[in-house]
Amino acid sequence: MKYSRQRELILKTLRENAVHPTAEQLYQFIRNEEPTISLATVYRNLNTLAEKGIIKKIEGLENMAHFDHQTHNHYHFICTQCHQIYDIPCDIAPQLAENVEAQTGMTVTYYDISFRGICNHCKNRN
Repeated sequence: MKYSRQRELILKTLRENAVHPTAEQLYQFIRNEEPTISLATVYRNLNTLAEKGIIKKIEGLENMAHFDHQTHNHYHFICTQCHQIYDIPCDIAPQLAENVEAQTGMTVTYYDISFRGICNHCKNRN
């Protein structure tokens, strides 16, 4: 992938804002540093980075994709009240991919598992 100063800024901003932002949220963060960047540029670069496996694209919440700079295997917990996304370590179910392969004969090359429910912060507010 060819170097792009804007792509590098997008990736840097995503790493500094590990809240699993949407493209629109990331665009607002970036505009403070690079006011001439367009939302289309942010979308295009995020999708390219996700296709190349440099970042993760999380879909299925608010009809908008969220983006994660953590590319190691991990799960996500999505709060249905505040819509915050939390990383969940895979060691909760360490053999999940291996069990799928053993029971089905298929080869797992990638997985994206999301749990939905109420986070501790929202649970404690009620």
